[in-house]
Amino acid sequence: MLRHFPDINTLYPHRKRDYLIALFTFFCVAICLITDADANMQKQNALGICAWIFLACLLSGENKEVRVQVAIAILFATIGEHFASPYMGGYTYRFGNVPAYVPPGHGMVYLTAVALARSGLFLNYARTIATFVVMVCGIWSVWGISGYAAQGDSVGALLFCVFLAYLFKGRSPMVYLAAFFITTWLELIGTDVGTWKWAAIDPVLQLPQGNPPSGVAAWYCLVDAVAIGGAPWVFIGFRRLSSKLSKMRNKLSVRSLGMN
Repeated sequence: MLRHFPDINTLYPHRKRDYLIALFTFFCVAICLITDADANMQKQNALGICAWIFLACLLSGENKEVRVQVAIAILFATIGEHFASPYMGGYTYRFGNVPAYVPPGHGMVYLTAVALARSGLFLNYARTIATFVVMVCGIWSVWGISGYAAQGDSVGALLFCVFLAYLFKGRSPMVYLAAFFITTWLELIGTDVGTWKWAAIDPVLQLPQGNPPSGVAAWYCLVDAVAIGGAPWVFIGFRRLSSKLSKMRNKLSVRSLGMN
C-alpha cells in the first residue's frame, strides 16, 4: 500500500527554499484571512493584488513544469470556486462572491504543497507524517458523525474516505499529505474568523457537513491531481503548436524564395 512512498533507505536533502515557501504561505494565509474578516471590498481587492505579486515572486525560482502546474491549479480551482460557492451555495464568502485573493491564493497553496512534498522533512519522514495525518483526520471525521459535534459532518467522513484513496492510490501522495496541512490551516482560520462559512447541509448530497468538513483536504487533492496530471498535456500541446508554427514558417520561407 505504501510502495509509492519515498524509499526509507534514502536520506533526502533539505532545501531552505522549500521551507521558506511554506512558512511564507502559512503566514500570508493567516494574515489575509484575518484581515478580510472585517475588510471592505476595496481592501479585499488590495489583498488580491498583493497575493498575485507574492505568487509571481515565489514562482520566479521554479521550473516551467511547476509554473504550468500552478497555472492549471489556479484555473481549475477558480472555476470550482465559482461553481461551489456563488452557484451551488456549498459555502459562502462574506460578500457572496469569490474574493480577488482566492485565485492567486490557490496558486500559493498548491506551490506550498509541492514545496513541502519535495522537502527533506516530508521525504525522510513520509510514513510517520502519513500515519499522523490519517489518525488526526480520522478522529476528526469520527467526531463529526458521533453526535457530539456542534454540527454534523457526514460529508466530511465521505471526503476523508476520498482523501485516503488519493493518499494510497494517487500518483503524488506526498503532495496530498502536504495539502492536508496547508488546507486544514486555511480552513480552520477562514471559518473561525468568518471569512466564509460552509452550509450546514450540502446542496448536492443533502447530507450534514461541518464548518469546515473534516475531509476538506480531498477537494484540494483533486486540484493537485488535475494540476499534476494536466501539465504534461499542456507541454505536449505547446510542442505540437510550436512544431506546426515552425512548419508554416518554413513553407512561407520556401514560397518567398521561389517567388524571388
